[in-house]
Amino acid sequence: MWRIGAVVGLLLAAVPAAAQDTAAQDAARRQALLAHLPADAAKRVFGQIAAPSPGPAQPIGSYAKGCQAGAVPLPADGPAWQVMRPSRNRFWGQPQLIAAIEGLAAKLPALGWPGLLVGDMAQPRGGPMLTGHASHQIGLDVDLWLTPMPDRRLSPAERDTIGAVKVVAADGNDVDRKVWAPQYRALLEAAARMPETARIFVNPAIKRALCREGGTDRGWLRLIRPWWRHDDHFHWRIACPRGAAECENQGPPPPGDGCGKELDWWFTETARHPKPGPPHPPMLVSQLPPQCAALAKP
Repeated sequence: MWRIGAVVGLLLAAVPAAAQDTAAQDAARRQALLAHLPADAAKRVFGQIAAPSPGPAQPIGSYAKGCQAGAVPLPADGPAWQVMRPSRNRFWGQPQLIAAIEGLAAKLPALGWPGLLVGDMAQPRGGPMLTGHASHQIGLDVDLWLTPMPDRRLSPAERDTIGAVKVVAADGNDVDRKVWAPQYRALLEAAARMPETARIFVNPAIKRALCREGGTDRGWLRLIRPWWRHDDHFHWRIACPRGAAECENQGPPPPGDGCGKELDWWFTETARHPKPGPPHPPMLVSQLPPQCAALAKP
């Protein structure tokens, strides 16, 4: 039974885990939430499973209501990437996501971008997360920091504590011209043009800058969608792999480049200060696709 006292935990969960949250901050929020969640809350169950399931890889359900089988980890270090916030144990994904990250990283030398700092992917068996992220549940989402990778390997302690660079101006109307450079557009365009890409979520101010700088071949802009926050990272979502019968793709984005009135809305008072609704009870394991119940057992 959902308890009134658990509203405190829901309010804590209402603010997503940010790229710049340190390991200590995230751990404190996790403990606060665990004190209020019912035993069968999906985020409690999946958030405490430390290892992937055996067997073949399979994304199950939708991006915001599902789980994953046979997940594989992204190596902590690659030729052009480093995994950030490793203590969260959210560097798991479907093999297709791992391949997409590696493929994007291989394009970086030609873009003038030194390497990717990889944030949250998914938990070992996917599912809802204890802190942040309504999606990232089936191993096909990843947050990539808008911070160029340094020219050295960061220590585990640094990866859990250093902050991400915000590229949006303080007033939220545009990108910060002291930070923004052509390489940002090149990075986002390269990700959007990857054949696996379903959507990329960015801050509305970043979308505004991309619309301004997008050039004449603008088809890639359709996949870049504005969303709240996302001022220091972008959320890259790839499509369900071919043959993944239990995976539910998101519907296609609206036609066009998304640079007209629909983008203007994001700079209105309604969009900038949405009225919060009542907190929703947490999703239970029984409310996930049936196959997830078996994966919920460590």
